Amino acid sequence: MANVAVFNMEGKEVGTIDLNDAVFGVEVNEHLVHMAVVQQLANKRQGTQKAKTRSEVSGGGRKPWRQKGTGHARQGSTRAPQWTGGGVVFAPVPRDYSFKMNKKEKRAALKSALTSRVLENKFIVLDELKMDEIKTKTFKQVMDNLKVEKGLVVLNEKDENVIMSARNLPAIRTTLTGSLNVYDVMNAGTVVVTKDAVKTIEEVYA
Repeated sequence: MANVAVFNMEGKEVGTIDLNDAVFGVEVNEHLVHMAVVQQLANKRQGTQKAKTRSEVSGGGRKPWRQKGTGHARQGSTRAPQWTGGGVVFAPVPRDYSFKMNKKEKRAALKSALTSRVLENKFIVLDELKMDEIKTKTFKQVMDNLKVEKGLVVLNEKDENVIMSARNLPAIRTTLTGSLNVYDVMNAGTVVVTKDAVKTIEEVYA
């Protein structure tokens, strides 16, 4: 069972916490982590790109000149792909890029992602994260105290003061335990989790 330090908002160690091996000590499955990241990015794609084929562009209803005797190459339509204003060959059409993963695969991928962050010492547990007002400068100071430049802050409950304070920091993302996903965990340099959030994650995924 992994044992990690618990810090306060000043960046001082105030204790330790044992992490459940069923969530934070699994064998890392890189294939599932990769698949989960690709799935999340693919599901975000709009897939609305469109170009017209030669059958869809307007005009070109007759041969521009007769077949033989002009000295030109034979042409059937001014809307063929080789003409300016013609259609596009194999034009892209709207499509759905999303694909599904099994629930067990998703859970295993998230556990692998969390375990990899613990193994790399990029997993910080906070005693609590409370702010009296929306203040980016104060939140930035907390991150500096923890020596976090790029990170994901995981909260157990929605705290508007914390979320709004972090919003102006481009390298910091905030999320709730219910919205935790593989891409955010892997994309973050460091994962900062409150003690309450750790307990919730262990209850859900253990």
